[in-house]
Amino acid sequence: MTITSTRVIMPQIIVIVSTITSSRRNFKFLGSINSGGVFVMSFKPSQVLEVSLSQDPSKRIDKALCDAVPEKYSLSRSRIKRLIEIGCVVSSDNGLVATSKTKTVPLSNWDITLSSIETINMEPENIPIQIVYEDNHLIVINKSVGMVVHPAPGSPNGTLVNALMYHFGSELSAIGGKKRPGIVHRIDKDTSGLLVIAKSDVAHAGLAAQFEAHTVSRHYTAFCYGIISILNPRLKSLHEASFESSNLLRISGNIARHRFNRKKMAIYSNIGRSAVTRAKTEVFYGNIASKLDCWLETGRTHQIRAHLAHIGHGLIGDPVYGNRRKLKTKNLNEVEETFLGNFKRQALHARTLSFEHPVTKQLVSFKSDLPEDLQQLEKILKKID
Repeated sequence: MTITSTRVIMPQIIVIVSTITSSRRNFKFLGSINSGGVFVMSFKPSQVLEVSLSQDPSKRIDKALCDAVPEKYSLSRSRIKRLIEIGCVVSSDNGLVATSKTKTVPLSNWDITLSSIETINMEPENIPIQIVYEDNHLIVINKSVGMVVHPAPGSPNGTLVNALMYHFGSELSAIGGKKRPGIVHRIDKDTSGLLVIAKSDVAHAGLAAQFEAHTVSRHYTAFCYGIISILNPRLKSLHEASFESSNLLRISGNIARHRFNRKKMAIYSNIGRSAVTRAKTEVFYGNIASKLDCWLETGRTHQIRAHLAHIGHGLIGDPVYGNRRKLKTKNLNEVEETFLGNFKRQALHARTLSFEHPVTKQLVSFKSDLPEDLQQLEKILKKID
């Protein structure tokens, strides 16, 4: 049976795609065609397996992962192949989603998600998106805060992928599979800013290679608690922090999933993947907060958020890493105090994006202004300075 995007009125058909058995529990992955002829994927209970490839892995990603997964999880190569097809295998080194064509890298790290009970809705949705640039091979969009990049457990619909399917349909690259058409990289749900989307397969392959080689330039505007200064005694005492100039901080430290909270990352000295973030202070708001220009030498999951939290300067509003500090409000009116009290997303914006166009080979650069909520936050920080 071939599943296409053709709208055919038919009763719902449930197809068991695979059953995965671990030493602890069973996981079922269900697929269906709803009454509108739309392919839908369902999942049962959530678990993430962290896998590191060997020093000499197979060239095939499914075989390399199968060789690396501990025997107790009983994941066959065919089952891993299906997980790759539905987008459940993601690099924890750079956030890239594995496909059947992904090249293996020795000692690279991968997260294999055995997902929770959710329905993944692959139906196009008429959701507005802001297009910064478009040609025959790629699209650059300015993602709004609160938008998840692709359907996943917890966010089964209303995602950027649903919007892209509506606005571009079959124009998108198929390399990312049915679940992630055109998706080359991601930013967090509550991080706003620039993303590049592949329309052609040649663009997808070229962009993915640049992300893997860390040659894509991405700068973020961040608002963090406290003052990041060379005069800060705490920063001087941290092994992971060093100043390259009076206002340019280099943060290093391996990043891996937190030992107890699997939804966040943590900094370790002896495990995880190496990561380097640079943060240049642009504005001090008294001794209350700082505005930073951050850029990544590497691209690990939650890298900026985890690195800044580790040195004691978490992002304002970050519900996971920011510690929800209370800012001084003595010069603020009631509306401004309410705004600060309700500001519950990390104050992080992907401001610039530069890369070599995968077809024309020209360097292209894009810039996005701060969204309205961060502009308002900046005004308030200036007032309480």
